[in-house]
Parts: sequence; structure tokens; C-alpha cells
Amino acid sequence: MTLLEITGLTVHIGEKKLLDGVDLTLAAGESTGLIGESGSGKSLTALAVLGLLPEGARAEGSVRLDGTELLGLGDRALSRVRGERIAMVFQEPLTALNPLMRVGRQIAEPLRLHRGLSRRQAHAEAVRLAGEVGLPDPGRAVRAFPHQLSGGQRQRVGIAMALACRPALLIADEPTTALDVTVQAEILRLIRDLAAEQGTALLFITHDLAVLAQVVRRVVVLGGGRVLEDGALRDILRAPAHPYTRRLLEVARVESFPAEVAP
Repeated sequence: MTLLEITGLTVHIGEKKLLDGVDLTLAAGESTGLIGESGSGKSLTALAVLGLLPEGARAEGSVRLDGTELLGLGDRALSRVRGERIAMVFQEPLTALNPLMRVGRQIAEPLRLHRGLSRRQAHAEAVRLAGEVGLPDPGRAVRAFPHQLSGGQRQRVGIAMALACRPALLIADEPTTALDVTVQAEILRLIRDLAAEQGTALLFITHDLAVLAQVVRRVVVLGGGRVLEDGALRDILRAPAHPYTRRLLEVARVESFPAEVAP
């Protein structure tokens, strides 16, 4: 069953075309990677899905979630979709989190907004979620401010916030770029495993095929605002059809890939 269907998505800023007829589908519960170099249009595609394009940008085409057209949807309707049906984990959690608000309150906020939980219920659920994403001493962790946590712990808070309402679609936009290698591997496993447990579809955005190989089975290659290749990750790793993809493989040093691609 198709969850997300993007058809002919084109984005202009002024006279410049940044996305050029992007087509992408994602089934319910499916994990797919969106990969490309900086400026290829990966994050812009995610922002178009969320209705968060930068000021001055205009989008054409279609973005449908469960059959509902999102392009042109009003702000109030979009705000209900974001957090409840679609959630996002950002690249740098320190800038994504409110520095003046305790992290427990930030995890609890979507629970109160979208699930109608009381303050007490939302706090209890925030503590549970903090434990589920691996924050040490969850009862204490939720009382911390973002600057009191490590980068990896802040990203765990971001994941807890994103998955709090069990969205149908999780978009992870370069979520491990700012983390060291050991923490990066832990966060990748956490995103992959929690999305699978909840039956949440995952659109994982990155420029690194080696990272992608640990999370998804299917990959869509984006270059110059266009889809250049779309298929099973194993097939693309073994026999990339487009020269752009072959360059990505060379940069990624595929000999260092894990022996087993994402389960």
C-alpha cells in the first residue's frame, strides 16, 4: 500500500529550478534512502513534503500522503499532519531543540498537542520514551536542558520527539553527520529498529552510501534536482547504472561497507 507518492515535484526560487520533476513513492512501513551530493535537492524534497519550503520558493507537481494532497494545503491542516502523520529528525539537534526548555517538556509537547494527553500523562510518557531511545536515567534526563546533554543524547531526544505520536512517516535528514563514528552507529540502529517496531515508513536522507547501507534496503539517487536511479540497495552497490552513482560509490570507498546490508 502506497503511503507517500511524489509526482513531478518541481521547485523554483525565482528563475532557478532546484527540483526538476522528482518522482518518488514510499510504501507503508518501507525504509528508503534518498542520497546525493550537497545541493542535489535531498533536503528540499523533504521540506516540500513537510510544507516547509523557504520563503520565495514555489512548488509544482503533487505530494500525496495516504491519498491526501499536501501541496497547497493550508497551514492549520499542515500543522496537524506534521508531528501526527509525518515527523522529522534533523541533522543538528542543538539547533532543532529549544535551548530554554527542558527536554522532557519538548518530548511531551507533541503528545499533548496531537494525542490530547494531560500534563501528567504526557510527562510520564516522555520519561518512558526517553528510556526507549536509550537516555540514561530517563527520569533525570527529562529535567535537563539541551546544552546539558551530549550530541548523541540530544539526537536521542529528537528521535523521541519525532516518534512520540507514532507517525506513519519518519524523515531523517542527515541525522548522524555531527556525531562521532561510535555514536553514529548507535543512532543509526536506533532509528532503524524503532521505525521497524512501530511500523513507521522511513525516508533516510544522506550523502553517504556507507551510512545508508546500515539502515535501508532501497535507495533513490538524486542529482541536480532529478531522480537518476531508483532500486534495491544491493543491486545499486553491485552494478550502479548511472555515472553519478558510480562517483558516489568511489567516494564512499565501498570496500569499507559492512558485510551485511540493512536487514
